[in-house]
Amino acid sequence: MSNAILKELCSSLKLERDRGYHNLVAHLQSLDEEGIYNLQFDLSNLLNNTALSWESKHGGLMGAKAVLENGNVSDDFEIEIKRKCMDHLDDNEFRVRIAAGEVLGALCKKIGPEIYGDVKDQILNGIRSNLEREMSTGNEHQNDGDVEKLVEKLSSSPGGEKRVNVDAAQIFHDTAGWKSLETWMKCLECVVNSCGHLFNQYVDQELLDLIFMALLHTNRFVRETGFYVCSAIVSIGVIGDGKSTLKLKEENSVYRHGRQLSEYLGKGLSDNWSQVRLAASVATRKFLQSLPSEEVKDQFYSILIPRMCLNRYYVAEGVRIYSQETWRQTTEGEGRHLVEKYIDDVVAYYVESTIADNHAVREAACACIAELGAKIERNAVRSHVPRLLAALLVCFNDDSWPVRDAACVACGNFVLCFPEESRNSLPDLYPLFFNNLQDNIASVRQGAALALANVVQAYGQSSMETITGKVKEGLEGVEKQPASSEKYSALDKGPGAYGVVKMLRDNDMDLHTDKQMYSCGSLAPKMGRGGGCMDHKFKKPSEPWELTDGCIHLIAELSNNPNLSALVGQTLPAVAKAVSFQHYPQHVVLLETLCKQLPNIAKGIGKRHFKPHLELFFDSIFYSMTCDSALTSSAASQCLNQLSSFLGPNILKGRVEQYNPGYLDQLIANQFIAPL
Repeated sequence: MSNAILKELCSSLKLERDRGYHNLVAHLQSLDEEGIYNLQFDLSNLLNNTALSWESKHGGLMGAKAVLENGNVSDDFEIEIKRKCMDHLDDNEFRVRIAAGEVLGALCKKIGPEIYGDVKDQILNGIRSNLEREMSTGNEHQNDGDVEKLVEKLSSSPGGEKRVNVDAAQIFHDTAGWKSLETWMKCLECVVNSCGHLFNQYVDQELLDLIFMALLHTNRFVRETGFYVCSAIVSIGVIGDGKSTLKLKEENSVYRHGRQLSEYLGKGLSDNWSQVRLAASVATRKFLQSLPSEEVKDQFYSILIPRMCLNRYYVAEGVRIYSQETWRQTTEGEGRHLVEKYIDDVVAYYVESTIADNHAVREAACACIAELGAKIERNAVRSHVPRLLAALLVCFNDDSWPVRDAACVACGNFVLCFPEESRNSLPDLYPLFFNNLQDNIASVRQGAALALANVVQAYGQSSMETITGKVKEGLEGVEKQPASSEKYSALDKGPGAYGVVKMLRDNDMDLHTDKQMYSCGSLAPKMGRGGGCMDHKFKKPSEPWELTDGCIHLIAELSNNPNLSALVGQTLPAVAKAVSFQHYPQHVVLLETLCKQLPNIAKGIGKRHFKPHLELFFDSIFYSMTCDSALTSSAASQCLNQLSSFLGPNILKGRVEQYNPGYLDQLIANQFIAPL
């Protein structure tokens, strides 16, 4: 039985190796003392055979780990396995090195931290000797020619022209593998996790300086691994039950070195790479859990609170969700008061983040600034409003459209929450709001509509003259919309969607010839602001229909203001005329917006102001139901259903029949069609 399991452990197939390990763990429960001794003998022989494949070495190490975790092993076997672990930590195969580190961790868990004391110098020297590398040496599996080819790809365009503004060597160091450094650090992580709070005696400045060097390393994989090691180290302040912490000055090395640790954790929480941010977030949560009281945590909150708070809005989903849960656990419902307490540090970090190289950081900073205005006590934020608005105005002109969108919404929130403090900024804000209202991106237009509605709510009639003038311009301008865009004049004149234009642009040879190539997102933080795989800098000139689309969104937002019901009702004839033009391909997109927003407008202004204009929209709605665009057709179907619920099915049916009896069959059929 044991031989068959060992054969599985040493298989060339990972599935069989994993199955062999689980079978061995179960088999150990049935072995007597002699059987365990024989198994130890077989594993020792397996590891002593240097001619075997890496799979056999890996299988022998994993078998030794299972035996150690079972608990009943001889002293000679422990000594032999410790020696073999140190030998295999320099193996050419990284999976063998990882397994050796796990076995060393299992030894520390069984025997105690004295195992680390015996091998401490070797582990730290292994990390120290691998922290730097020369690009010309490559690694054990990559010759000089391969490295040169990689650097050439990073530094040259497909046409051979060198990019003088990109440091290819720096990119190489940022993204390439890093010899055995990761596995040496993983070994240290396993040892620390296995020793638990007993490792406190070995945490000294020498160890921390070495870890801090990894946390500031140029290579993102090294920094990521370094923060996971840091996560293990900061966990030693918690005793085995997970609820008790060590006494502060006598035993808890996390507290003794807390100022240094919090500073480096803050750097990790601000890292350009999402994986590093996540690793630092894990370490930060464990660091705070290792501290015994709120009074102690307060010493480090000025650094950590602003960064933890911003990461709740970070674009990478893993970072965002983990940070939100960390915030919930750490603040216990008092997050608002903590932000108010450290408002100076929070504002300073948010403003700094609005000029970060990474567009995702700038976007998150704008969202956080908007949150300050909406959720935090007004008096706590009031003195910082000019500084925050100035930062948002800079982001309003960002190359990246998600940043512009977030800045627009944030400015709208600030105007609503601090109308007097924001009044002087209105001359600068209006052109920016209106520019976003006609942006190429639909969500940006929607954000601008929401922001302008907040302006009206804050300033009332004094702002309406400016905004109604823009609405009138937008609704009338669609009549001048060209039948096709100048760039893609070959576009079919029939019904189409914006996706058709995008498809033509995607296949435009001028945009994709002799251009630098990038792995998806891998170099985004090192590129210019707005760079990365999503091409956020793309912005074609706005077209009249896009401003009309933004104006319809704006009218829908204004309809929620009870004081504007009559005024919104007066604009409906102009809206109906604007959506009636069908001479350009994107008219179905505008009709989709109308069908989605018309029920909202009706509910906002009420039946009295809406019903006189109902018939004006019938032609556009029923045309939309039969058009080739599935999204527009579905929106029209749902529009009729919502209007029927709002006005009453019989009233809607009667108005349709009176206007055009030919539409009645479509109306009745629509009641039995499930929308997309």
